Amino acid sequence: MNTLILDNGAYTAKIGFSQKDSPRIVPNCIMKAKSERRRPFVGDQIEECRDVSGLYYILCFQRGYLVNWDIQKTVWDYMFSAECCGVNYSENPLIVTEPLFNFHSIQEAMSEIFFEEYEFERMFRTTAADMCAFSYLSRSKKQSKPLGCVIIDMGYSFTHIVPFIKGRKQKSAIRRIDIGGKVLTNHMKEIVSYRQLNVMDESYVINQVKEDSCFVSQNFTEDMKIARKRHPDNTIIREYILPDFTSIRRGYLRDFTRNEGDHQVLVLNNERFSIPELFFHPSDIGIQQMGIPEAVLDAVSACPPETAEHLLSNIVVCGGSAQFPGMGARLQREIRALAPEEYNVCVRIAEKPMISAWQGCKKFSQEPDFLKACVTREEFEEEGNRIIIDKFDV
Repeated sequence: MNTLILDNGAYTAKIGFSQKDSPRIVPNCIMKAKSERRRPFVGDQIEECRDVSGLYYILCFQRGYLVNWDIQKTVWDYMFSAECCGVNYSENPLIVTEPLFNFHSIQEAMSEIFFEEYEFERMFRTTAADMCAFSYLSRSKKQSKPLGCVIIDMGYSFTHIVPFIKGRKQKSAIRRIDIGGKVLTNHMKEIVSYRQLNVMDESYVINQVKEDSCFVSQNFTEDMKIARKRHPDNTIIREYILPDFTSIRRGYLRDFTRNEGDHQVLVLNNERFSIPELFFHPSDIGIQQMGIPEAVLDAVSACPPETAEHLLSNIVVCGGSAQFPGMGARLQREIRALAPEEYNVCVRIAEKPMISAWQGCKKFSQEPDFLKACVTREEFEEEGNRIIIDKFDV
């Protein structure tokens, strides 16, 4: 059966049919550009925009939860249309992800939209962490299946640390850190605006700068010493050529030359590694919370003691920020330093961190009991939202 899978993230939605190898990644928002004031760009229509400087975002999610239903419905209409995916509501079952600890009111509104407005026949609701854990724990029948794992989900608004034991998430042990991709982009905008060029209205471009230039330091103190040196002793400093939207559509990183030519250039030095450092020290920007390594140990300590060995040896990192170079090695080193000596620590970055939840949904849709796990429209009409709350453990 060709199941429609919608990993409905706060920044991007990953949507595609289970028979496809990979999903389509669609910005989960509406954007308006200064250059084309009359036209709103829905989802990945932004690729048609000639000049993306000064984009105005209308987001569906605020602080990790879906609050703007009009905008979300517009984005879903686009994603389900023939222009994007071409969904047959009566034939294609739906798997949709939602945030951990989602509010009942949001769950109810989502159920009503999918069953009553779109008229899907079957739906399965889950979380991105659940599907990442399912994908990891069902990797291969030949390998011995781990007793449990810890999922580090680096999302747009938050980072969640979610322990799983025998496939079930331990709700009392889940830890949340208020650091995600959005905080990093905003912090980078502030730093660059203070030091070089006012980019406070350039979220789209600075997000690309962050993705192209940032890395996770393996020794923050040493890298700061290098960053203080002059070129060529400074091996960290780089130039980022900003897009001009005529000859350069997307900016790019190059070696430090001091030769600006006709291009507008950002000089990036310690920004390159101090931005992702927030995952390890949120207090740097006044968020009085643990960093990821401490939160992982705290989450594991809240689980039964006999499971600690299994959890620490199966730590999986997913989400967009997991793609920063050096993230896996730094987490491995810091968690190893905090964990008891007798336990093995193994941190793995998911194979494709951005779409690992979608891939987990795809695997789940191929399980023999998948259709039994869904709620049908008939059941929803008979029992209402109670069956959604009872059946789907989010």
